Amino acid sequence: MTAASTARRRMVPTELAALAMGVSEATIRKWASRGKITRFGGPQRAQYDLDELLAMRR
Repeated sequence: MTAASTARRRMVPTELAALAMGVSEATIRKWASRGKITRFGGPQRAQYDLDELLAMRR
């Protein structure tokens, strides 16, 4: 992955990821731990790629 593609990511915190998907925050965390979605950020600040989440809804 190039730096340019990383810079274009629309990152959202767990709360907004859950809202976008219509699921609980716990479900977002489970999906990330199971590898269904990619988790970004440090140990105390999880973020998710909004485009990746929206692609799952299609």
